Amino acid sequence: MSLRFDKVMDEQEAFQLNALQLAYLGDSVWEMIVRYGLVFQKYNVHHLHEESVKRVNARAQADTLARISEFLTEREAEIVRRGRNAHPKHTIPKNQQPDHYAASTGLEALFGYLYLTGQDDRITSIIQMINKQENEHG
Repeated sequence: MSLRFDKVMDEQEAFQLNALQLAYLGDSVWEMIVRYGLVFQKYNVHHLHEESVKRVNARAQADTLARISEFLTEREAEIVRRGRNAHPKHTIPKNQQPDHYAASTGLEALFGYLYLTGQDDRITSIIQMINKQENEHG
């Protein structure tokens, strides 16, 4: 069974979506990726939650985006740029810096786009890149 419900979106169709729509989906994709990785570390549920919160927040996501930006394709970089420049209708949480929040929206838009278009290999490649960098730099 696929979690795509037997449908992927054409790249051009997905590219035409609003960046906030891409980020809406990408937020859950990113959180699932983080949680999936943490489950294998066999933490208890409380520790799983704490570790997830450390990775799924605007600052951490902005840092992740900064580390992978140079490896993105032109289209991926454009999606990230659109996500960064998107203006949410809600206010940015008080505990988040606006530039971090914008960058995290860019990262989420990227993962939303890749997921919608069925680019699982590219998602895997980016995650491997992130994990490799984390292992090298602690």
